[in-house]
Amino acid sequence: MPAKNSIKIYTENGYYHIYNRGVEKRIIFLDKQDYSVFLSYLKSYLLLKDEKSLYERLSDPSISSRERDKILKLLRLNNFYKEITLLAYCLMPNHFHFFVKQKNLGSIDKFMNSLATRYTMYFNRKYKRVGHLYQGVFKAVFITSEEQFLHLSRYIHQQALNLNNQPCSYPEFLGIRQTLWVKPEEILIYFSKTNPYLSYQNFITQQEDNEKLKGLTLEDY
Repeated sequence: MPAKNSIKIYTENGYYHIYNRGVEKRIIFLDKQDYSVFLSYLKSYLLLKDEKSLYERLSDPSISSRERDKILKLLRLNNFYKEITLLAYCLMPNHFHFFVKQKNLGSIDKFMNSLATRYTMYFNRKYKRVGHLYQGVFKAVFITSEEQFLHLSRYIHQQALNLNNQPCSYPEFLGIRQTLWVKPEEILIYFSKTNPYLSYQNFITQQEDNEKLKGLTLEDY
C-alpha cells in the first residue's frame, strides 16, 4: 500500500503542504552548512533567473574557465520562479515542511525532484555515503479549506519554534526579515498589523487545533 499522501492530487493554482524526512528517520541536516546549502538551493530555484546578465558575463573574454563553467551551470539549472510560490517553510533536523502554491500542473514534482536530487548529491558527497537520503517519495497534501490554509503556516512555524528556533519563514511573517523567494502576503492579509490581539504573532502563540489539520501533517504517516 502506498504511503499516506504519496499519491498526489494536483491542480493549477492549488495550495499544498509538502514534507519529507530522512530514510529511517535519520538526520538530514547535520550542521549549519547543511541548512545553508539547502536554503541556497531553494533560493536558486525560486528567484527569477537573470539570464541576460549571465549571458553578458559569459561573453566577457576575460573571465576564467572556472567562472565560465559556473555560469554555464547556472544557465542549465532548473528555475521555478513562474511555477512555484513558497508561502512558508521550516527545516527540522530530520525532515522539512513547505507550504507552496503550484501555478502549473506538474510543477511540484519537477521542483521537488530537482531539489531532492541536488541536495542528496551534496549530502552524499560531503558525508561520503551512497544511496537514498529520504524516506520514499515526498508527500504533498492538497489544501481544501480556508481553515487549513490559515492553520498550516502556524503548524509549520510552531514546529520550528518548539525546537530551538529551527530555520523557518517566521521572521518573514513578522516583517523582521525580507526574503524575496518567500511570499507570506496571501496569509498575512487575514491578520492585523495594528491590533496585537489579531496579529499573526498572537495567532502563533495559540495552541494548534489538530482537527483542522487532520490528514495534512507529518505525524499522520
